[in-house]
Amino acid sequence: MSEQERNRLISNLVSEGYIKSEQVRQAFCSVPREVFVPEYLKQHAYVDTPLDIGEGQTISAPHMVALMCEVLDIKEGQKILEIGTGSGYHAAIVAQLVGKNGHVYTIERRPSLAKKAKENLKDTGASNVTVEIGDGSQGLSMYQPYDRIYVTAASPRIPPPLIDQLRDPGTLLVPVGDMYCELTLLEKKEGKIITHSLGGCVFVPLVGKYGH
Repeated sequence: MSEQERNRLISNLVSEGYIKSEQVRQAFCSVPREVFVPEYLKQHAYVDTPLDIGEGQTISAPHMVALMCEVLDIKEGQKILEIGTGSGYHAAIVAQLVGKNGHVYTIERRPSLAKKAKENLKDTGASNVTVEIGDGSQGLSMYQPYDRIYVTAASPRIPPPLIDQLRDPGTLLVPVGDMYCELTLLEKKEGKIITHSLGGCVFVPLVGKYGH
């Protein structure tokens, strides 16, 4: 896959305002998206669109990954929880942002996707990512608290366990609604919870105890 195509996509994301920081730009430069898409779709790896990864799931469009990373304001050394591993691409980007002193924990309910994601992450050298299998709507309590939590599927409401597992201060980002949903930012600070709507988006549904 042409590095030129990757650079063109990144330039477009910068010019369109999705990538704002040098840290996020560098993370996108460092992660080859083609590794995380099926063989028959590799020629579309640097088109800014979601792509099918099997089992009714998709790899998010690059602009959505960039937007979520920028909103979360991820810092080096942080501990992050991702709900919905998919093929591992989003986690690989975040792993670059937290650096070798940080760690990304990601949970996927479909064992076949989790297995493939582990392989993809290993192939791209993302050694600071731990993939677990389970109900992501209940979070991943064994590694809490987390500095940042983000959900890559639409939830009918903000799952209470995710709020509980978030550090204070900490930030949670979750699409709330059905397939057509509101990207919702939750901030926990000094025991208070503040939420902000960041606009409409489209995600596959979150399945689980606190999902659909």
